[in-house]
Amino acid sequence: MKTVGSGVNELKIKQGDEYRVLYVAKFDEAVYVLHAFKKKTQKTMKKDLDLATSRYRSLILWRNSNV
Repeated sequence: MKTVGSGVNELKIKQGDEYRVLYVAKFDEAVYVLHAFKKKTQKTMKKDLDLATSRYRSLILWRNSNV
């Protein structure tokens, strides 16, 4: 999901309802889950993308300050 950030992936789960997990797995130390939510419409809602983007930016800032 390049709209959220570099290296962000989307895991799609469909068991009756649909769920999504947005995560980053490009760092050696961990897989970071940015957001998990139940998908209610065909298009991913802006608020879900905005939240994941905000968390991605915070993660990058945090990692850069701890180098």
